[in-house]
Amino acid sequence: MHAFPDRPRRPIPARAWLSLAAVGVALAGCGSADPVAYSGIASSAQLAPNPQDDHIPFRYATPVDWRSYNRMIIDPIVIYRGPDNQFGDMSEEDKAELAHTMQTAFVEKLKTRFTLAGDPAPGTLRLRLTLTGASTSTPVLSTVSRVDIGGGLYNGVQAVRGGEGLFTGAVIYAVEIYDAPTNRLLNAFVSKQYPGSFNIGATFGSLAAAKTGLEKGADALVAQLK
Repeated sequence: MHAFPDRPRRPIPARAWLSLAAVGVALAGCGSADPVAYSGIASSAQLAPNPQDDHIPFRYATPVDWRSYNRMIIDPIVIYRGPDNQFGDMSEEDKAELAHTMQTAFVEKLKTRFTLAGDPAPGTLRLRLTLTGASTSTPVLSTVSRVDIGGGLYNGVQAVRGGEGLFTGAVIYAVEIYDAPTNRLLNAFVSKQYPGSFNIGATFGSLAAAKTGLEKGADALVAQLK
């Protein structure tokens, strides 16, 4: 047999490594934490599993004619401190930034439907929002996984399922809606929101995906209360 000289090994392009990483994570079932019925919120005991909606895994609801309400009191956002919170190692600065974004997003969206109020007069709802968890996007990987082969395949499947994209953050929060004059709980749920799996714009910045999720959640709440 003839001996052949060793051929120099070509380095694997970074794009290929990212594609392999995307496929590996996809096969491992990548995704942020699933929400729980947080023990430290007032409506915890009333929340029931809601398996038909991935975005709202826990819910409590009573029959309500939302059209009978035209005013709303929006309480300041609460950052959840219970031991079952799902912030991971997120910094206090990032939590505060998300809470500010949440307050702004929900106020701006809801004032298109309700007159914002400060007193519990008849026809008034009180909204309590609790930020219970969030995860950040992975810089570079979250963006590149939208366009490389392996990541594109996975994100395509997730787009059909309405699931999370690779390396992308999410936000989790609790919503509690009361009849303001009586303080009777009308509706409560835990929501997990994240951008569409091909939303490249939501991959720029570690908190961009969570902030996009808050905008989506505010839109969804307005639609629910019409």
